[in-house]
Amino acid sequence: MVNAKVFKDEVKKLIEKIYETQAANIDATAEIMTNAIKKGGVIHIYGSGHSVGLGIDITDRPGCLVPIHIMEMTDFVYYGGVSVEEFTDKVNIFERRPGMAEKLFNLYKLNENDVFVVISNSGINGIVIDVADLARQRGHKVITITSMTHTLAEGSRHPSGKKLYEFADVVIDNCGPHGDALLETGSVEKVTAVSSIANNVIAHSLALKIIENLTNEGIVPPVLSGDAEKDAALKKYYEGRI
Repeated sequence: MVNAKVFKDEVKKLIEKIYETQAANIDATAEIMTNAIKKGGVIHIYGSGHSVGLGIDITDRPGCLVPIHIMEMTDFVYYGGVSVEEFTDKVNIFERRPGMAEKLFNLYKLNENDVFVVISNSGINGIVIDVADLARQRGHKVITITSMTHTLAEGSRHPSGKKLYEFADVVIDNCGPHGDALLETGSVEKVTAVSSIANNVIAHSLALKIIENLTNEGIVPPVLSGDAEKDAALKKYYEGRI
């Protein structure tokens, strides 16, 4: 029978699996990000669909690292001069147009020390692969977060035939199931998608490890404290980049 207790127990197993199998990858990623922050770099996060939630959960609130920037397709409307009508075209789908990754990059001030985190549960769709590929081509470190169970069960939709994890310096497996939904119902449907939970656990674990690394080196981590004056000064340092 599917109920809240079953969900809780299965989510606990999922989180334990992440910590048991992905600890080394999380540590390696945190080391890359720590070095980037020390050199004045920013961590850019791009996620497809619900995956953008990983960035939202670790930005712009007390206790969060400041040098984290979420790359969003809606920025084409806010900053790129694209009309809402063009952006929401249901026939000529905006994000599927050629060269969109490069156009997205051109909206931002990028630094050679910046790191890219690209998230997709399936890891098979064009735009996320294009973003990771372009970042690598430009010499940036790329971290991908995906469900390896899901991505290995699907064919790539990218012209290269490759999948997101193949463009990464480090791959973090969110350990989620194929299709994302976790619990069997006894019928054809499964319920309770869990990639957002898994991704947020990974995100906060990374942030905590970065803060630990910086502190151990005697560097004050650039973390929002809730003090308006201090937080404004931190944001000023990264102005135009986050």
